[in-house]
Amino acid sequence: MSTTGTSSSISAVPRGTKATSGVAAFYDLDGTLCSTNVVHGYGFFARNAPTIAKKVFRTGSIVAAIPFFMAADLYSRKLFNEVFYRRYKGESEDRLTLLAEDLFSEVVLPSIFPQAKALIEQSKRSGHRQVLVTGALDILAEPVARYLGIDDVIANELDYVNGYATGELKGTLIAGASKAARMRRFAAENGYELDRCYAYSDSMSDYPMLAVVGRPAVVNPDRRLKRIAREYDWPILHFS
Repeated sequence: MSTTGTSSSISAVPRGTKATSGVAAFYDLDGTLCSTNVVHGYGFFARNAPTIAKKVFRTGSIVAAIPFFMAADLYSRKLFNEVFYRRYKGESEDRLTLLAEDLFSEVVLPSIFPQAKALIEQSKRSGHRQVLVTGALDILAEPVARYLGIDDVIANELDYVNGYATGELKGTLIAGASKAARMRRFAAENGYELDRCYAYSDSMSDYPMLAVVGRPAVVNPDRRLKRIAREYDWPILHFS
C-alpha cells in the first residue's frame, strides 16, 4: 500500500513535499539505503520478547533457520518473504509498532549509508518525488522514510486479527516482479512516465523494478546484478 506521510522529517525537506519535475525516484531499502535486512528486524523483535523463554526460543530458532533462509533467498526472494513473515504469527500489533521505533534508532539508523542520504537529498533538490519500494514491513520502512524525507512508502503489511498478527500479509506480497507492478500502478495513479524515472537496488531479485524505469542504477550489486548492469551500461554505485 502506498502512503504519503503527514509528519515532518528531520531532514531538510519535510516528508510529503510535492515533486515539481514530473519525475519519481524509487529505492529499495535493505542493502541499498542501509546495510540491514529483514532478518535483523525480526532478530531485534526476538531479542526483545516479553519473556526470557520466548527470547531464547525465538533467537535460537532464527539462528538455526539461517541456512534455510539463505537457500530460500537464492531460490526466490518471494518464497523467502512468504516463509519468513509467518514467524510473526501471534505477535501483538501494539508491541511491534512500539519496538519498530526502537529498532530504527538502535539498529537501522546507524546502518544507513551516508551516500544514500546524499543521493536522496540531491534527488529532492532536483524536484523528484521520493518513493521507497521494499519487501520490508511498513512499520520498519516508515521510520526510515521519515528520516530521509521520502514522500511515499510501498511496503509489505502484516495482517492482524484482534490486534495479533496472523502470519499472513495484507494484499499481494511485494517482492521481485510485484515491485515493478506496484511501481507501474503508482506511476499511473500519479501521472509519472516511468521512462523518465529512476530506480536503485542492490539485488538481482529487484531486476524487474530496475528494468521498468528509464534510469536505473545499482548499489553495491550482487554478482549477477553487477553483470547485468555492465551489460546494459547502468551506473554502479558503491556505498559504505
